[in-house]
Amino acid sequence: MISQLSTDLSDALVQLSKQIHSRPELGFEEHFASRAHIELLKQHDFQVEHNYLGCATAFRAEFSLGSGPTVAFMAEYDALPQIGHACGHNLIGMISTGAAIQISKEMIKSNTSGTIVVFGTPAEETSGFKVDLASGSALNGVDICLMAHPGDDHYPSGTSLALDAVEFEFFGKQAHAASAPEKGINALDGVLNTFNSINALRQQTSPDVRIHGIICEGGIAPNIIPDYSKAQFYVRAQERKMLTPLTERIIECAQAGALASGARLEYHYYESSYDNLISNSALSRLYCDIAQKNGLSFSSEPRASYGSLDMGNVSHKVPTIHPYFKIVDKGIAAHTPEFAIAAGSSQAHESALKVIEVFTKLTLTYFNNPSIQNEIRCAFSL
Repeated sequence: MISQLSTDLSDALVQLSKQIHSRPELGFEEHFASRAHIELLKQHDFQVEHNYLGCATAFRAEFSLGSGPTVAFMAEYDALPQIGHACGHNLIGMISTGAAIQISKEMIKSNTSGTIVVFGTPAEETSGFKVDLASGSALNGVDICLMAHPGDDHYPSGTSLALDAVEFEFFGKQAHAASAPEKGINALDGVLNTFNSINALRQQTSPDVRIHGIICEGGIAPNIIPDYSKAQFYVRAQERKMLTPLTERIIECAQAGALASGARLEYHYYESSYDNLISNSALSRLYCDIAQKNGLSFSSEPRASYGSLDMGNVSHKVPTIHPYFKIVDKGIAAHTPEFAIAAGSSQAHESALKVIEVFTKLTLTYFNNPSIQNEIRCAFSL
């Protein structure tokens, strides 16, 4: 029989979440948040590696008992500019660290062999650290990877869009826009031509594609022809194999914009590229079965998502799930002030504690059932 979370642990986890919620930190600046997670994990006998992979706000925490499979949890804790924890990463971190601690106690009580790892993963909202985890050897030996995200209902793990983040810089020549325009090269025209070309391209893209951009710099005064202009774009598609040629077309639009304006173009990827999320079907079924038996009422279908996650990169390397849990009513979207308020509420923390119990039961079930381990491995190889 798996124990309920102790009052002391529940209180500590809610306090962790509330402290991080009240002190939002942007990606790669989460010094308070990462330190708070590390201190709690150390109190519960996890061995912690600071400054993981050279990142000041990343960590790796491990608890091991005997030999057995390795289960990893991803803790997020970065916030959004101006609106704080409007994606609820304070709750994601709470669940991952909390589940790991509770599982370690159950392993000792039942003499269950295995390893629990918590990765502290900064900057999911921008250049996500999980990309670095997945691109190197950090996930070698990890058998399954778990995390849960707040939302407007309880949803099975679904999909996400692959993403490329491309920045275009156009270099022209200044001139007086009224008295000597012929002497200038308008860098802003290069940006405007790019937007127009991309808008024309949209007719030939599939319905799931998302292309959205901003003009970061467009000149200094209306009567001076801009000699410099910059735009940034997010380009998204269902799968990496669909996204790569699409991004190439976007770059060609910028090249055409530069050619038409006479400006010189430079471009680069200004944030890490995210792969699409692949949810492991067997692992997702196990999560949903346990969640429903523990009183979580699930939406029948995975949440339709047109966002992008660095968890997608992890899912290409390790069997992974990324379910959603309810903290708000339907119609309240993430990345809004209303969602930020909800992420600090008692309702959100009660829901997060339930997910911790589900992840605990899932992990112990996984540790003790070789047939389930094999089923998840087979689903990953499909």
